[in-house]
Amino acid sequence: MAGNNMRDIKRRIKSNTSMEQITKAMKLVSAAKLRKAKSIFDRIQENFNYVSESIEEVFHNADGVPDEYLAGGREIKRTAYIIITSNRGLCGSFNSNVIKEAVTLMENDPGEPVIIAIGSKGRDYFAKRNYEICAEYMLPPEDISFLDVRNIITRPVVGMYNRGEIDRIILVSTRFISTLTQETETQTLLPLEVGEKNLGMPALPYSMEYGPSVEEVFNYLVPKYVEIRLYSAIVESATSEHAARRMAMESATDNANEMINELTMNYNRARQAAITREITEIVGGAEALA
Repeated sequence: MAGNNMRDIKRRIKSNTSMEQITKAMKLVSAAKLRKAKSIFDRIQENFNYVSESIEEVFHNADGVPDEYLAGGREIKRTAYIIITSNRGLCGSFNSNVIKEAVTLMENDPGEPVIIAIGSKGRDYFAKRNYEICAEYMLPPEDISFLDVRNIITRPVVGMYNRGEIDRIILVSTRFISTLTQETETQTLLPLEVGEKNLGMPALPYSMEYGPSVEEVFNYLVPKYVEIRLYSAIVESATSEHAARRMAMESATDNANEMINELTMNYNRARQAAITREITEIVGGAEALA
């Protein structure tokens, strides 16, 4: 029995050692991908801030701004939810947090929501529950380009908004705070909710003229704003995914180490008990012969 127990412990030690090597390798890969995604995200933020400030400047310093893209400009009957998840698991609660937030929003939505799924985890979850998915993007988030965002996602969904097929676009993604902390974030892409309290930007002391017209300038900037905001969220979500997976794999590696140490201690105890038992039997046999 002792031999069988020791063989079982050795088998478990070998299995956990293999698992530790896998999780450690995955941690290193995620750390490398995290550095690359974080670099791209930092560059994107600069352009995003520039476009945002341009739209805010137009809104506050020009008369006759069209209200079709502004909050309160139309009745909200149908909402499109852009949900960003990953294509793979092993990243802790990264996907489940986004899905839970989206489900909560749609359960409180009196209309009929429509979903644009970025990432297979979210697509599979909502497809199994018969939600309407009008578009999807399944390539790895870190491989998506700005042109992909514009042609595959932004243009179709903004076109639906302009045609009145949807009245609001909500983005559900993950915000990158640090390598240790990521939070689920909800943003309303359209209609724009821009007000004095959100800006901290005083009105200019002089009038601004826009050509060929304020309306055309604004109609050009808004789709660009949605494009770069969505692309920024995708890159940020990819950064958060790699950070979450790195933390999950680090935790798994630590757990495997703890289990290996515990199993090794149990093995040594079982081995010492077996040796003691054998010595006792030898001593007992010797005394019997004497």
